[in-house]
Amino acid sequence: MEVPPLAPRSLLFRVLSPFPRVFAAEAVAADSEVLAEDKKLPPFVPKPHYPESGWDRLLELFVKDEQQRTSKELDNICRAAVSAGIIGWVYGGIPAFIHAKQRYIEQSQAEIYHNRFDAVQCAHRAATRGFIRYGWRWSWRTTVFVTVFNSVHTGLNVYRNENALSHFVIAGGKTFLFLFTLFSLLKYGLGNV
Repeated sequence: MEVPPLAPRSLLFRVLSPFPRVFAAEAVAADSEVLAEDKKLPPFVPKPHYPESGWDRLLELFVKDEQQRTSKELDNICRAAVSAGIIGWVYGGIPAFIHAKQRYIEQSQAEIYHNRFDAVQCAHRAATRGFIRYGWRWSWRTTVFVTVFNSVHTGLNVYRNENALSHFVIAGGKTFLFLFTLFSLLKYGLGNV
């Protein structure tokens, strides 16, 4: 270990000379040796297991802990999926609500209603049908997109044990390919969904 340089003999040094001088490197080294000796685990506590490979880390992503809780990453994927579903429903439903209500009013050419409340209620029912129909279409699509994207991104982060910008690019590409294939199959197989 290097010997620290001598301090100049100033008035402050002479006043504080009764106190010992401690250098940070010596204190850290001494503390780490003491802590290493005190860190022995009791015999009933198992040694912590740190996964070695990426597959082990991925498997731990889906295993519940002692309190039967899922991993934080899996919980975040589920929350993002629910949030995307709600946002997609609102995003597709509100314009459809307005459009369906206006269209019903335009096309209900002088229908006979019992009163004003009945007329407003029929227009509102048509608008609600539009909200549910188009809100559902946007909802499941945004949910699938967000779930696939977050699953691929989280899987890459856990597998490689790092967070990189390239994981976002890869997740976006995989999500695009998956959804392009899915919507192509739906278009040609099931009709326009």
